[in-house]
Amino acid sequence: MDSFPRSLNPNKHLREQFVSNLPGSSMLEVSALLNNVALLMLLRHTFCSQTVNDACRSLKSYLASVALDYVFLVLPTLLIFTVLAEWVYICLIGLLLLLVFFTAVKRTYSLPYMEGPNASRASISSYRVVTMFITCLCILAVDFRIYPREYAKTETYGASLMDLGVGSFVLMNAVTSRQARNIKSSMSWWKAAFKSTTPLLLLGFARLASTLSLDYQVHVGEYGVNWNFFFTLAGVSILTSILNVPAEYSGILGSVILVGYQSWLTNGLNVYLLSNERGTDVISRNKEGIFSLFGYWGMYLVGVQVSYYLFFENHTTKQRSKHETRIRICFLTIMFWILTLLIDRYVERISRRMCNLAYVTWVVAQNLQVSED
Repeated sequence: MDSFPRSLNPNKHLREQFVSNLPGSSMLEVSALLNNVALLMLLRHTFCSQTVNDACRSLKSYLASVALDYVFLVLPTLLIFTVLAEWVYICLIGLLLLLVFFTAVKRTYSLPYMEGPNASRASISSYRVVTMFITCLCILAVDFRIYPREYAKTETYGASLMDLGVGSFVLMNAVTSRQARNIKSSMSWWKAAFKSTTPLLLLGFARLASTLSLDYQVHVGEYGVNWNFFFTLAGVSILTSILNVPAEYSGILGSVILVGYQSWLTNGLNVYLLSNERGTDVISRNKEGIFSLFGYWGMYLVGVQVSYYLFFENHTTKQRSKHETRIRICFLTIMFWILTLLIDRYVERISRRMCNLAYVTWVVAQNLQVSED
């Protein structure tokens, strides 16, 4: 039994129940949702690519670009994630046909700002924008009944749209990190760790203080009683700074950590993490957040090597063509999807709460798929 005192605010209990004990949807549906967003971005750039290129030239062009972003991206995504959720596959087919039509009309399909020496930078920027946009939209929408419950975070096992959030942020940090670009820091490891983690720790403690002072609802099953998303990011940063390996070998270390952590989970740790029993010590109160650090750390290290392999390998030689990069992304996407299906079926189902091996491979596969689109 949970021995911690509960709030006397009945609305808080109702809000906690509203986002608790949810089973999620399916990997296929989540993939379809994100592919809808990717197709909307392609339509935006295919139909209005000239406005994108001219947006930085004048205030008028910039405002026009923002308006088009809202019409082509924000509003349709909001509708697909809410009122059109039951027709997500129909929307996907419709958007795909629309893209084919516009491509045929223009005779050629090209994204001018995505070509040339800045291609990888533009691709990464678009990936970061999509991740941030979807995360913010879901966080704001999840408290409303119009947002489907199957898209909210799962309680124990399963896959949902919001389950991708924290994993995608960790992976995004890995893709854009100095480590992935093989940039050596002139500071010592503890100075680098202090510099990178201080803002995250401040945000984490600020969120903890605000939720306690406002008696705001906190779903304890996500990270624990006192833990939150910012502490997870800070923990990954600290572990990475302490054990800093070259980008070309980070995936090996990450795989060892993930396999070891998964073995620990299957040998009884998963029962402890999914149990509602909590002691009074810090580790027991925040067991989900603390132990899942091993999974997120392994994910970060794998993401570093994936980013290095795709964008930054042999950066001093002739730049890799966009076509070759797409082939590599396609290969890695297929590989991680196969791993996800096999691990989810034969080892342990996907669990964001524990950040197990299946969750890590799913996050990597899904993010690679979106970046490929």
